[in-house]
This record gives sequence, structure tokens and C-alpha cells, in this order.
Amino acid sequence: MNIHKNNKISVIGLGYVGLPLAVEFAKYHSVVGFDINRKRIAELKKGMDRTLEIEPEKLASAAKSITYTNDLELIKDCTIFIITVPTPIDKHKKPDLRPLLAASATVGKILKKDDIVIYESTVYPGCTEEDAVPVLEVQSGLIFNQDFYCGYSPERINPGDKKHTVANIRKVTSGSTPEIAEKVDALYREVITAGTYKAKSIKVAEAAKVIENSQRDINIAFVNELALIFHRMGIDTDQVLEAAGTKWNFLPFKPGLVGGHCIGVDPYYLTYKAESIGYHPEVILAGRRINDNMGRYVAGSLIKLMIARNVKIFGARILVLGITFKENCPDIRNSRVIDIITELREYKCEVDIFDPWADAAEVEQEYGIKLISEIDSLSGLSYDGMCLAVAHEKFRDVDVKKLLTKNGAIFDVKSFLEPNISDERL
Repeated sequence: MNIHKNNKISVIGLGYVGLPLAVEFAKYHSVVGFDINRKRIAELKKGMDRTLEIEPEKLASAAKSITYTNDLELIKDCTIFIITVPTPIDKHKKPDLRPLLAASATVGKILKKDDIVIYESTVYPGCTEEDAVPVLEVQSGLIFNQDFYCGYSPERINPGDKKHTVANIRKVTSGSTPEIAEKVDALYREVITAGTYKAKSIKVAEAAKVIENSQRDINIAFVNELALIFHRMGIDTDQVLEAAGTKWNFLPFKPGLVGGHCIGVDPYYLTYKAESIGYHPEVILAGRRINDNMGRYVAGSLIKLMIARNVKIFGARILVLGITFKENCPDIRNSRVIDIITELREYKCEVDIFDPWADAAEVEQEYGIKLISEIDSLSGLSYDGMCLAVAHEKFRDVDVKKLLTKNGAIFDVKSFLEPNISDERL
């Protein structure tokens, strides 16, 4: 099969990764976007993207070449299937491959001779060929690398980032044979203006993806540990990092909560695979322990601030600003703000949460939390404590001091507020 204009592409999973990719490919190919979420399909057909990754006019323009569906029959004649479903972790912090394997089973049912299945979901090295391919074979009755082929091209989407979009981030590609690797690379070269890098094998591409975010996780864990140390010493961590940053090769990482669909998840995929082959990772898991405990540390620090101001903790009212996993983005997946909220409630505090970016229904479904709907609804309320957890630009319009009681305290996780406004920050 040649990579040419007549290829029909199906993108399986239309979330933060799949939709932008489908829109880019629609510039050159006929694309069918497939998702099992009926509500998501209905919204996209109306030109609505709840992730806010694609502007309405861009979505409208792409609509000429994209069909959105949850009907398997409509993707049967596609020749290339790109799977972009989530790969989360379970409550035991082990890889949850159910969405990936379910998508593989779906594609396997309509897989034909010479088709190519490309995976973009983050996995551990070996997962594509050892876990996903057998599902494709069983469902299709076809033989891998004889009747059908696979590729792996890890996603590098940064939710909320309008500068580093799918087309202008260099893309790693790979294929199950040298010929397929070239075809997969040629396909992505059509849409990735930043260029591609053809990895030597699927396993190399999988490993490259999983260490990208593991590296960031470890670096953030280091500055988080510095923040814990400097806090005990009465030193402002932000000032220390600013001073150290004057050296040309100092890496500019900031302390904070580490959540989301990548950095807070990917390291567990790598450590799971390492342990399965008899190696117990130390540095990676040490970083994970530090980062996973930051929410508890923030909550405890705010409580200490309130105690120092003679605030009665039992029944104290606390406002948390932000619940998405990062600023200026509606993505709530694996948000570690929930750790702060849970810990504060352990102290028997009454906690309100306000986030102008988050979808209230989605937050309630995911975390069982009801958000304050509008900032105006805070008028007349007085809080004994406040935690600015996410640095949304919209929070600059909030006069936080007016929302506090006389002895109220503020902890600023992101060093977002002016130093004279917050009582403590990471």
C-alpha cells in the first residue's frame, strides 16, 4: 500500500490527542473520526469542541473532510487506523490498558489485508507488539506483518498550549517493518511542519515517549524537594530558582502539583515494565513519591498557617481556586488538586472550589465535587483559608483579600499572586 491522497484515515478516540490530529489529516485525506462517546460525536457534528483545543472556525473548515461517528460500519473502508485513546493508571498505579485493548478489538473486527494500525497512546516498551497486536490478530483472523502492519507515533500534545500544536511539534514515528516505518513516516510528514524522526523500532519509539515525561517528572520532583527544604529554612524557593537560573545551563523547572494525563502517569508505565523484568526502579519511584505527596503538604501548610492565626480548624471554611490539572485549560484528568481538597476535608474543613475553566458536570462525575458556578456567587462569603492551586489568568480579576476573614490565610501553590498578598507559597 502506498501513502497517497486516496488513503482513508480513521482516528479512533477524539479527545485532546485525536481531534487535533484528525483536523490536520483532513487537510490532505478523507478522515473518519470515531469515538464511542455519543455526546462527543453529537457536539463535534455541531462544531463544538469541549476540550477547546480546536477553534470553531478551524473545526468548521475541517468538517468538509471529516466524518464524525460511533458507527463501526463507517470506518470499514479505511486503510489506516490511528488509535489515540487514553492510557491511564488504576487505583494501584498500574497501567490500565482497557481503553487501548478495547480500541484494538474494535479495529480488529474490521481490519483488512494491507491495513496499517498506528498507535499514539502512551505505553510501556513492547506494549504495541506484545499486548495490542495479539488482540488485532484474534479479532481479525489476520497475521501480523504478513496481512496487516502496525506503527507507533507517540502523541506530544500539550493541552491548552496554542503555540506548540500538533503540526509544529516534531513527531517520532516507527513501523513494524522497515517499509512500513517509511510509509508511516511519510504519512506524518504530510502534516507535521516541524518534521519527523523515524525511530529504529516500535519499542524504541515507545521507550522514547515514556521517558520524555519521566524526565520532567524527576526534575519537578527535585525542585519540589528543594521547596520542602527551603520552606523549613525560611527561604523563598522562587527567589532561589531565579538566582540559580542566571547560570546558562541551569534547567528552569518550578515546584508544584504534578498531574494530568502524561507527567503524573507515564512514569508508572515505565516502572511497571521494569519491575516485570526483575528491575526495581529507585530514582523514578522516588520522584513519584515526592510529587504524589505535594497535595498533602500544601493542605497541611495551609492548616498550619490558619492555626498560627488562631483560626478554629474544625468547620473552617476554605476556598480552593482551580481544579484543572494545569492553567488556562479545561482538562481535569488526574488533577492532583483533588489531593489538597481531600486532605483539607480530613481536617473537617468545609471546602468550596471555584474554577472558571472546568466543566462542572464533568468534575462532579469524575470527583463527586460540586463547583461554585460563578465568581459572583462568592460575594459576601468569608473564608478562613484560601489555596490558589491553579494559575488561571482569570484569577487575576479576583480580589482574594476581600474573600477572607480578618485572620484568613492564603497559600499560593503556583507563586501566582504578588508576594505581599499570599502568606506562603511553594
